Amino acid sequence: MDQLSSNTSSEEIMRKWAEEQVSLAYQRIQSIRNQRTKEVGFKLQKVLNAFSSEKVGVQHFSSLTGYGHGDQSREVIDRVFAKVLGAETAAVRLQFVSGTHAICSALFGILRPGDKLLSITGKPYDTLEEVIGIRGVGQGSLKEFGVIYEEISLDNNGDINTTSLEKALKQPIKMVFIQRSCGYTWRQTIGINKIKEICKIIHSEQPNCVCFVDNCYGEFVEKKEPPEVGADLIAGSLIKNLGGTITPTGGYVAGKAELVKQACYRLTSPGIGNEGGSGFGLYRLVLQGLFLSPQMVTEALIGADLACEVFSSLGFGVKPYPGEHRGDIIQAIRLKSPEAIKIVCKAFQTSSPIGSYLDPIPGEMPGYQHELLMAGGTFIDGSTSELSADAPLKSPYNIFIQGGTHHTHTQIALTEALIGLVKSGLIEIPSLGRV
Repeated sequence: MDQLSSNTSSEEIMRKWAEEQVSLAYQRIQSIRNQRTKEVGFKLQKVLNAFSSEKVGVQHFSSLTGYGHGDQSREVIDRVFAKVLGAETAAVRLQFVSGTHAICSALFGILRPGDKLLSITGKPYDTLEEVIGIRGVGQGSLKEFGVIYEEISLDNNGDINTTSLEKALKQPIKMVFIQRSCGYTWRQTIGINKIKEICKIIHSEQPNCVCFVDNCYGEFVEKKEPPEVGADLIAGSLIKNLGGTITPTGGYVAGKAELVKQACYRLTSPGIGNEGGSGFGLYRLVLQGLFLSPQMVTEALIGADLACEVFSSLGFGVKPYPGEHRGDIIQAIRLKSPEAIKIVCKAFQTSSPIGSYLDPIPGEMPGYQHELLMAGGTFIDGSTSELSADAPLKSPYNIFIQGGTHHTHTQIALTEALIGLVKSGLIEIPSLGRV
């Protein structure tokens, strides 16, 4: 079509072009889609084996009230998760309000005044900065309780700097912290093979040093979990991967039994630890969410692959690149301007089942340093297993897309995002120029 005859034809051309871009990208990632689909069976079998070995039945859907002393359902769920994660034990608790809360409980439960905490994946996720004491005062951070914190930046290739790590291990270190996911940083995720290599280095130098992995966004992305390759402790959220998009709240810690117990002493109290806590009658959703998790994570991964292919083909920077290894469900895209972030977030919100009529605006959020723009009309508040897109409003203006119960939903949201970017003049349709 040589020229646009009316506003209606302009809309039709933009939509047809956007749908074509998404469709072509979907075709180009066919081999990746096929491989991811094949891997569901292995991961699901892992869950089914754990359910079977623990003889999970309908009686485990209910929970005790009050203290929850001797709650057999809670104990079964802990054992099921431990088996799935390859850990000695696990504590799956709805009392954890977030992954940050679970990680915080582990840090405060294990570290003591004078101990050294070393992050080897650079600066941690924003919500942990005030926990550690990197920023904020008067809130009872680790720093205020006398815990020493140091960090090692990733090398120029975005990998763990093993030379600096080996040098740091010449001094006593109580805990090494590994953030598996990229978070809000422009870097590759830390894969299972790298975690295995790092844990081996650490334990060869300091056998009693705790290798602690922030496992958020990473569960079921690869065939093994960190405890299966040498990590002593992991923690994560149930409104991310392992909740299968239906567990309403909660988190977990898993790993060596004594370390899990110490983390739970901080969640509850010394003397109680992991021996208490009601499930509020929600254990069916916890178990069903875990059962659905392998498929839901795969859908999220395919959606991330698709977003990567669509935006990279249009000249935007992406991380990871098409076909690269993934260690989490997050796809980072460098949109280069706050206007582009607002347009993409608006498109994702409009395409959401809940709150599609809302217009995302920048705002402050507890635990974050910069204003955030967040789109996620999810059934569970803050769920990143469901389709969402968010970004801190700071240069170079990267947006982070994650989740999705089915990749068709991601296709719809991406189509709307491209239409919005064309309308704004931030993308040109080659044959028509700016619309």
